[in-house]
Amino acid sequence: MIRPELAEKLRPWAETGAALAATGFGLWVFSLGGWILWPIGAVIAAASALWALDARRRMRFRHDTLGPGMVELDEGAIRYLSPNRLLGGEIALRELAEIRLMRLNGRRHWRLKSGDGQALLIPVDAAGAERLAGAFATLPGIEMGRLASALAPDAPTIQTVWTRPVRARLT
Repeated sequence: MIRPELAEKLRPWAETGAALAATGFGLWVFSLGGWILWPIGAVIAAASALWALDARRRMRFRHDTLGPGMVELDEGAIRYLSPNRLLGGEIALRELAEIRLMRLNGRRHWRLKSGDGQALLIPVDAAGAERLAGAFATLPGIEMGRLASALAPDAPTIQTVWTRPVRARLT
């Protein structure tokens, strides 16, 4: 039986560990050799390695849900439901022009700004905020590594992590 405190520390690494195990399986299949097993093993290993990289980057988006409100993704729109009626809102991904990560009153927030200047503040630790990684990944020209590094504890107080490319604004 595993100790509960150790299980709690390992839980965020579960998906990354599964992806690495699948990568190892793919390499094992590749090592068996032959014209059939080499490509199959290589495909399994490559796909699993990409999965592991993606899982590791998304790990930074997972936090204890201590922040107020809840994040929903619905048909290409990010919706933040806040306990304070004035702070919630919705912004469509196609209208998103800028993403900033900023610290307000000791709590980190995503500041999503639309092309017409409207902004939506979402606490990083709000319920469902980990879903933002998948939504942000669909944006043109986004660097997920830069986005994940902005979530590091020692990151600057205000940081612009993505701006819509000029070509994408015209469409």
